[in-house]
Amino acid sequence: MTHLNNKLSTRFDQILANGQQRLLCGGSKGIEKESLRISKDGFIAQTPHPKALGSALTHPYITTDYSEALIELITPPFTDIKDTLAFLHNTHQFVYDHLDNEMLLAASMPCGIDGDESIPIAQYGSSNIGRMKHVYRHGLWHRYGKTMQAIAGIHFNYSVPEALWPALYELEKPDVSPEQFKADAYFALIRNFQRQGWLILYLFGASPAICKSFFKSRPALMAGFDEFDPGTLYHPYATSLRMSDIGYKSKNQANLQIDYNSLSGYVSSLGKAIATPYPEYEKIGTVVNGQYRQLNSNILQIENEFYSTIRPKQVAESGEKPTLALKRRGVRYVEMRSLDLDVFNPIGIDEGKARFIEALLLTCLLKDSPLISEQDHRINNANQLAVAQFGRKPGLELDRREKKIPLREWAAEILADMQPVCDILDGDDASKPYSQALKQQQKIVDDPDLTASARILKHMVHQQQHFGCFSLNKSAEHEQYFRQRKLDGYNTDQFNELAEQSLAKQREIEGRDQLPFDEFLKQYFAQS
Repeated sequence: MTHLNNKLSTRFDQILANGQQRLLCGGSKGIEKESLRISKDGFIAQTPHPKALGSALTHPYITTDYSEALIELITPPFTDIKDTLAFLHNTHQFVYDHLDNEMLLAASMPCGIDGDESIPIAQYGSSNIGRMKHVYRHGLWHRYGKTMQAIAGIHFNYSVPEALWPALYELEKPDVSPEQFKADAYFALIRNFQRQGWLILYLFGASPAICKSFFKSRPALMAGFDEFDPGTLYHPYATSLRMSDIGYKSKNQANLQIDYNSLSGYVSSLGKAIATPYPEYEKIGTVVNGQYRQLNSNILQIENEFYSTIRPKQVAESGEKPTLALKRRGVRYVEMRSLDLDVFNPIGIDEGKARFIEALLLTCLLKDSPLISEQDHRINNANQLAVAQFGRKPGLELDRREKKIPLREWAAEILADMQPVCDILDGDDASKPYSQALKQQQKIVDDPDLTASARILKHMVHQQQHFGCFSLNKSAEHEQYFRQRKLDGYNTDQFNELAEQSLAKQREIEGRDQLPFDEFLKQYFAQS
């Protein structure tokens, strides 16, 4: 095994010294993947979420995000990433078996939209919880516009192996409860990812260009972009414009001081933002002419409105506030949210990428993780923005502990820190899948032309295609891939049954609702 990298923390040393390295293996991995449904001519679908897929309100694996056309596919957590990806593949296959004259857009940045009015907001039926989800999205429209919410990405969910926690607790003998120790460790992982997460944008960013139609409802945002062709804007060295300041950004969120130094601080600071009125949103109004425009006029309507690259998560019970779930039962997993769709892959992500992300998150857990100050938070955000917009620029430097460091040098250090972890995750597998994934990313650090963002621009130049045309062609390739296959009978029956169960569950929820919607919201926000 690789000699211990001395930059890894005492935590890693202790695990090795006690021969407990196998406890690092077998963490749970789940994926949530968004895709815009589009018509064959490339425009955003105006049709409702296909009933054959089930209820978007209650289906555990097939739902919608902001728009009725923004489908979201969710896998359960699996310890073997191959199982996660196989489930995601099967879900795509089932969806395609029930899509009529439509396909899923391969790209993260929306094409085929014609301003805000062309984007239908998701509907979830007549129940109070369904209405709440719809009104929340109405609020997002009034606050940020619809176009921003039509962006698609992949969320990678990772849960540290449960067997590791008691071993770490015994090794480190902290003066806090096991539950507190676990929460502190997850927040240490999150802080390290916030420092180093720009690497995901450099390696996997796949949105270097945008259709001009994206800016129709907000033309002021076009300032500062170069013109690739009459239909496309871009930054020549961009990696992930989805994660730049044209994504989910707003001035009031930029000033939010969300605390990542402890679970209690996180819950408290997020709760404060949900309870604090914001004058600009008060002007929108909450209920106007008897119609809800937003859930409230506070800085955040609910927790999900706060956009961050990585979140601590706990499975919430029906109607339970996410922060309350965290407060009651601690952190169960982290949700890494900065991954663009891989336009070159039919399901948007491949095995090597997933293994790399798992190893990176585990390394973030094992490294020392100082608390984050306001200044650190600003630096982390500035590094992310710099890589999103100019990540492939020769000689690009980032800020690390108030000193400049070349991106390539810092990236090489992060990858070197990951090698001992990859060695352990490889175990007895002769193919060394984690180390191979790491080696592949080292090549991309050494040669920016191998990044997904560079390859996309190269394709566009070579084929003389604007971004919309490139995305549509890739979407058609993926559609053909799935159309040439059929889901086997067993999985088809399983998905059909889930669809029927979800529709029945929605009817049941709608049938038992008693509370007026105003009272329902009041009780929801009063939870403590």
